[in-house]
Amino acid sequence: MRRVLIISPHFPPVNAPDMQRVRMSLPYFTTAGWEVTVLTVADPTPTAPLEPELAATVPAGVRVVRAHCCSRRWTGLLGVNNVALRSLPFLFLTGCRLLAARRYDVVYFSTTMFIVLPLGRIWKMLFDVPYVIDLQDPWVSDYYERPGAPRPPGGWKYRFAQGLGRALEGWTMRGVAHLITVSASYADGLRQRHPTLRAMPATELPFGSPDPDLQLAASRLAARPPLLPAGGLRLGFAGALGPGMLAAAEGLFAAMAAVRQDGLRVSAHFFGTSYAPAAQGRPATLALAAQYGLSDCVHEQTDRLPYFDALQLMLEADANLLFGSTDLAFTPSKILAVLAAGRPVIALAPAGSAMVDRLARLGQGCVSFPGSGPDADSVRATGTQLRALAAGQATAPDRSALARYSARAVAERQMEILARAATSV
Repeated sequence: MRRVLIISPHFPPVNAPDMQRVRMSLPYFTTAGWEVTVLTVADPTPTAPLEPELAATVPAGVRVVRAHCCSRRWTGLLGVNNVALRSLPFLFLTGCRLLAARRYDVVYFSTTMFIVLPLGRIWKMLFDVPYVIDLQDPWVSDYYERPGAPRPPGGWKYRFAQGLGRALEGWTMRGVAHLITVSASYADGLRQRHPTLRAMPATELPFGSPDPDLQLAASRLAARPPLLPAGGLRLGFAGALGPGMLAAAEGLFAAMAAVRQDGLRVSAHFFGTSYAPAAQGRPATLALAAQYGLSDCVHEQTDRLPYFDALQLMLEADANLLFGSTDLAFTPSKILAVLAAGRPVIALAPAGSAMVDRLARLGQGCVSFPGSGPDADSVRATGTQLRALAAGQATAPDRSALARYSARAVAERQMEILARAATSV
């Protein structure tokens, strides 16, 4: 029996995107005979919303250990809200107690709370246990330093986090037994910044399709109040909308404005576009929509939807939206969920975006445009898709192309990597 210690500061009932990979894989780990301990935190003041339904999806055989976490009521006075910073010493000490009490074959980090990743190398030195890191986003990025890029979010906090990442990234990765990345470009960037990591074993592994979750959401659909109003062609989007994605949104709005001149009723509905606390987010799309005369048919709610509500939206929408970013390495973690929902998809991304390539490998088309913004050809192509949808001529994604990225398949690939890493010491 293999024993794995999984580090995930976010964990149910907290609803945060970076814990979904672990949560979806846990049933397959336990069925395969793995003994799983999840080290997370007991956050008294979480920034992410709570969703008790998510806790019910965690198998009973998984041991969940929660380290202490300082309240934001106190750390917020210093401008510190990040859950990993508020819990870091307690995560370290709790991890030490767990590793000292019994032998774990491997430690698995799956989180975007990058500051906890150096604990892997420290624990390896103290307890001779290998560690695997799942890099869901790049730890260090030069995106906001490029010409024409928007201002970075968070001001000094962003600069501090990037400086800390540059100081710790290479040291942390030099001891890793294996690196998992949702995009191969993340590993390529690491090797460019740190030539000593050229031999580092790495595997590209996108987020899997949440098949059991979608089945549960579909079974409840008729009993739940609808999220979208009836009538017309309804486009749905659930998730954060960063500034680099607004060029793709503009391409959609330009196409919507064009088809509305032909009398086509179309509306776009955006949910959870901001990571800001509830009722504090700033709309990302409304000003842009107003420029195209779409204020009456573009609707945005910045507060994050509960997870199962987001799946309900994907099942309700007449078509789901996917946007690439001017940060070309970015690929949305929800790609597989959107495709597996089985509804038609409208995808827009800058030329050269990793999302275009990812969708092509999954048999899904994507409208691409020059990096500077949508052009006449991309607007025309998107308009053609909207007209086809309205005429009932659009096709749903090919489910057979998704099989290798099912929740089960991705979990099995994780277990293969962890088992191999366990023998690396």
